Amino acid sequence: MLVLRSRLAAALAARTLAPQVCSSFAMGPRQYDGTFYEFRTYCLKPSKMNEFLENVKKNIHLRTAQSELVGFWSVEFGGQMNKVFHIWKYDNFAHRTEVRKAVAKNKEWQQQCVIPNLALIDEQETEITYLVPWCKLEKPTKEGVYELVIFQLKPGGPALWGDAFKRAINAHMDLGYSKLVGVFHTEYGALNRVHVLWWNESADSRAAGRHQSHEDPRVVAAVRESVNYLVSQQNMLLIPTSFSPLK
Repeated sequence: MLVLRSRLAAALAARTLAPQVCSSFAMGPRQYDGTFYEFRTYCLKPSKMNEFLENVKKNIHLRTAQSELVGFWSVEFGGQMNKVFHIWKYDNFAHRTEVRKAVAKNKEWQQQCVIPNLALIDEQETEITYLVPWCKLEKPTKEGVYELVIFQLKPGGPALWGDAFKRAINAHMDLGYSKLVGVFHTEYGALNRVHVLWWNESADSRAAGRHQSHEDPRVVAAVRESVNYLVSQQNMLLIPTSFSPLK
């Protein structure tokens, strides 16, 4: 019995003294702040892009009266053509439920926008994301183009790859050729996925900055570390619509 008690005491002491493994992704404000961002991607029928966007433009005020639209873009490069991408902000899940109920009851929105546009859409996808704790949503002060980079990372979550990923993002930020808008970690959708939204003055300035980053030893070192956790990645060049809050 004395031996058993001694072993138990030693185990408890070891647990108390052991360093706690944490990540800048896994711990932090997102655990306590209910704010999240819904990513919506619509694939439209060929030749129907202009009709869809014009219809949304005329009626978007009916939708934004219910919740905040962060940005609305058309996809210029990367992935499927005739695609739009938009981000909506919610205080919490109860807030989203209230908004969805209000939107469903709004006959003007339903009849003037939703019903006509349904015939123009081939596919819809939605993801729920949180801003990572070390990042806040930034709003560029002038118009430009946006790049959405989607990283699919290895299973294990932010506790495994969060710190290395943060170092890679910061290394690119330090060069200053592109401005970080936000880093989002998926809560509902493909797990271990991170979306990084960048702003650039133009597609050409983005290309020039990328060439510069490939020759920077700080970026190269950070990317070599983070790539050990990478499964795949994809990027899209996004053009903001005339009614997008993020220009």
